[in-house]
Amino acid sequence: MQKRIVMVGTGALGGYIGGNLAHHGMDVTFIDMWQENLDAIRTRGLELDGVTAEEKFTVKTDKTIHLDNLQALGEGKPVDIAFVSVKSYDTDRVTKAIKPYLAPDGYVVSLQNCINEDTIASIVGADKTLGVIASIISVELYEAGRIRRMAAKGGDKHTVFRIGEVNGEITPRVNELVSMFSMIDSTKPTTNLFGERWSKLIQNSMRNGVAAATGLTSGDCDKNESPRRFAIKVGGEGVRVADAVGIKLVGLGGMQPEQLAKASQGDAAAMAEVEKIMIARTASNPRAGIQRPSMAQDMKKGRRTEIESMNGYIAAKGKLHGIATPYNEKLVDIVLRVQRGELKTSPTILDMPAGR
Repeated sequence: MQKRIVMVGTGALGGYIGGNLAHHGMDVTFIDMWQENLDAIRTRGLELDGVTAEEKFTVKTDKTIHLDNLQALGEGKPVDIAFVSVKSYDTDRVTKAIKPYLAPDGYVVSLQNCINEDTIASIVGADKTLGVIASIISVELYEAGRIRRMAAKGGDKHTVFRIGEVNGEITPRVNELVSMFSMIDSTKPTTNLFGERWSKLIQNSMRNGVAAATGLTSGDCDKNESPRRFAIKVGGEGVRVADAVGIKLVGLGGMQPEQLAKASQGDAAAMAEVEKIMIARTASNPRAGIQRPSMAQDMKKGRRTEIESMNGYIAAKGKLHGIATPYNEKLVDIVLRVQRGELKTSPTILDMPAGR
């Protein structure tokens, strides 16, 4: 019997993944808090686009539910797989809401930017919690019911999706998800979910808040020395905190963790190499000049950001383990002040002294 899948959060990533799974014939119900988005999907379909003609298609579906009307899920069979793809600050609320509708062997998958598996596991149990890391995917919900992918597919050059259990075992359900996601892009199972999760968190910490605060695109952040070197300081702190926590990091977008840590602490050779990698990454991406990470998109739309669950998470873990994180703390402060309207985005905003 076909698995019943729900996508809790039909934003950029949730809509992209859910849309692709539905396109491949899977039973997907889209759940969201934005009624206009759901109306658009029911009326004209979920429109997906990418960098090739094959990635452009429309998914026609009437399987949409507003989060406030979740009781409608009870009209069908229980949920086998629930993907949670909401902002981190909504994780607790939506996981509690979806829990009553899970099948006895159903499970919840975190498809999010930050580290939320512990929150999900505290509600449904670690035995019902998995995680999917999406790496270098760059998707944008630019209009209700319309999503575009700004980065080329990984294919055999880069593994986009990494899927794992919180205990590191490669189980049948991990393999089930790997098969599903492999229809979308390159996918692999991982025995090191939290190493993958922290590696993505550190990369996001270097890009999301910096772009959100400065108003620059991802490419312009990498091209300009001030935001680029600020990002390196942020990333180096993240590496040192992860090491203190006992996390085994994987590659960081072409950079090695120890290389990034050294660069952030003033090692000239390491700094030159890390900057070379960052600049080359931008030069090789034809859309770098228009790409904005998810937090910068949220800032532009006047929405609450995930800065406290991203750089704030790193700073909190650093404090717990005695690792100083002044650059992460400064970035949290600046982004929150821009979010509140106390500061305006500016390419030079990161140069301002802390506490001003």
